[in-house]
Amino acid sequence: MSSYKRIMLAVDLTEESKAVADRATALVEASGAELHLVHVIEPLSLAYGGDVPMDLSSVQEQIQEQAKSHLSEFASQLKVPAEQQHLIFGRPESEIQRVADEVGADLIVVGSHGRHGLALLLGSTANGVLHGAMCDVLAVRVGIAD
Repeated sequence: MSSYKRIMLAVDLTEESKAVADRATALVEASGAELHLVHVIEPLSLAYGGDVPMDLSSVQEQIQEQAKSHLSEFASQLKVPAEQQHLIFGRPESEIQRVADEVGADLIVVGSHGRHGLALLLGSTANGVLHGAMCDVLAVRVGIAD
């Protein structure tokens, strides 16, 4: 088995991101790979289907500034330099794949809630990444009660 050279860690910046990051950093340490971080902000117009009859740009700017700050803080804990931090707007599944392709990642690490039933049929970010990625994907199970 060849070791990974460039690992893309996709985070949603929730408490669960730490568990996913722990798995990615263990792989980085074992392989000597370069670690990239990506956080995707879904535009409010996508989240609400464009049906909100108001200008959301100031709210979106606040969300972006807060995400930028949180991503920077999270990255500093992992010692990931600014040029390997990616804050992107769009649909998480496609943007994670796009950035992974752009940086030449050979592994994407993403959290998965292990949904069942209807939520599984509708898909999740992890499922979307898994089915569209051109490289290996590690879905780390999070948020499961013991």
